[in-house]
Amino acid sequence: MSGVLPMGDADLVLTGGQVLTMVPGAPPAQAVALRRGRVLAVGSEADVMAHAGPRTALLPLAGRTVVPGLVDAHAHAEREGLKTLRPSLAEARSVADVLAVIAREAARTPEGAWIVTMPVGRPPYYFDGPAQLAEGRMPTRAELDGVAPRHPVLIPGLFGNWGVPPGYNALNSLGLERNGIVTGSCPECAGLEIEFGADGQPTGLIVENNKRPMVEFDLLRDVPAFGFDDRLEGLRRSLPIYHATGTTSLYEGHGSAPETISVYRRLWEQGGLTMRTRLCVSPVWSNLAEAKLAMRDWLAHARGRGLGDDFLRVSGVYIGLGGSAVSAAKVRRALPNTGWMGFVEWANRIEDFEDYATAAAEHDLRVHSVIGDRLGEVLDVFERIDRHFPLAGRRWVLEHIGAMDAADIPRLKRLGVMVSTIPFYSLWKNGKVRLDAPDEGNGHVPQRLLIEAGLPLAVGSDNVPPSMFHAMWASVVRRERTSGRVIGPAQALDRMQALATMTRHGAWLSFEESEKGVLAPGCVADLAVLSGDPLRVADDELPGLHALLTLVGGRVVHAADAALRALAEAGAPEG
Repeated sequence: MSGVLPMGDADLVLTGGQVLTMVPGAPPAQAVALRRGRVLAVGSEADVMAHAGPRTALLPLAGRTVVPGLVDAHAHAEREGLKTLRPSLAEARSVADVLAVIAREAARTPEGAWIVTMPVGRPPYYFDGPAQLAEGRMPTRAELDGVAPRHPVLIPGLFGNWGVPPGYNALNSLGLERNGIVTGSCPECAGLEIEFGADGQPTGLIVENNKRPMVEFDLLRDVPAFGFDDRLEGLRRSLPIYHATGTTSLYEGHGSAPETISVYRRLWEQGGLTMRTRLCVSPVWSNLAEAKLAMRDWLAHARGRGLGDDFLRVSGVYIGLGGSAVSAAKVRRALPNTGWMGFVEWANRIEDFEDYATAAAEHDLRVHSVIGDRLGEVLDVFERIDRHFPLAGRRWVLEHIGAMDAADIPRLKRLGVMVSTIPFYSLWKNGKVRLDAPDEGNGHVPQRLLIEAGLPLAVGSDNVPPSMFHAMWASVVRRERTSGRVIGPAQALDRMQALATMTRHGAWLSFEESEKGVLAPGCVADLAVLSGDPLRVADDELPGLHALLTLVGGRVVHAADAALRALAEAGAPEG
């Protein structure tokens, strides 16, 4: 892999278990030895123990399974910790329960300051929304006034990527007043509905039908946004949650806004970035002229494979396809606030997309894009660009692949395009519209087709929820949530194929396939000791798998108990 380590004893040996190295064709091993943050040896217990010396720490696996650290190819990781910064309504089962939370917050919040909660509904999806409450509705303006008359209050609707719209936002009188919402107020963004009573006055309810909510950018500009310190604390809280699922690397291909990149950088500067993080730029330009100047003058650090180190690297730009011009303009006016998104909204026709992508190719900037069902159109664009600026070797990335034609696979391979899918999001959560697709849905998210064609297909969690084992489950069973029906049975992956999408395939996105994603001598010592065997547990037990121990560069970033932590830390590399 990446080279031979100097001679010497192992720092740590994990022995007596099942080690899934994810090296193609390699059988499971029984032990792995680590030294100086890298894999020293992997194989039989006898062979690996030959590398143990008097100072080597031993960690008995007791039959547990070890896998390479998981690579989340579409994580939106900073969101998870942000969810903990606002009061939760997850346990509320009635309007009275909601009002009790608001009253508690009013008692400890300075008069006149905003009270903003998490949505009504059960996390992480918030599918039920107000249907979770006994009354089947949100609290009224008057009810909120009754418990918080001197505080503006917002109970926001769900962020649509967690669940499915609509979302229900509830405000009290002061909240409406502070945002200038009165009789006759009308949103500029499509998909927003202000409810008015028989007297023509706003009731306090605003319904959001957009997947990515625009209400805060359009109607609720007075509501305090997440600030830099909030986002930094949110990211700090997120990383342990992801590590607890076995994730050791993030690839944020959907793009990160300037402030999001700054938050990662600050945590990195503080020595707190324990996740190997690969970002691309979510640009703030509004037209092609601005884009060309930014690419020429300001994005040199993101060219090619980018700049950075083992824990933070920035490479390439995200170029969106589709979107609303009104929404995109409002998000840009609100910067640095991006709400829950963490990226900058876009509005591009296919012609705009081609112009931006061509400029990116000219300036050696990798292109990333979420394309859904528009693979054929995008590949047409890429092939035209390829005639002038050859793309092979650049590893441009197409994400959230939906429906596709098998004839597009040779085009992907010739252009050297990387592909990622979000199976839990696309199949389980949002697969209902595909239930009656032609060919039993085998043309939707065709993961087996892509893998068997030799493409290193990567998968991501999309933070819905953070565990990559939900993605593994969806890749294996392809079951839709409302009906239990399978979408595209011929595209179901076997367990090892699914694990490959979460480990070695993800490393290709950042040109690190010789460094991580497998457990082989010379590779970084990123690994997870799992709570169960992902090759043998029942299908529906896959989402519940988690890490008992997670190491990044041989250092403990998660341990389920103090004893396990002590054993692993005894063999942590020095320095």
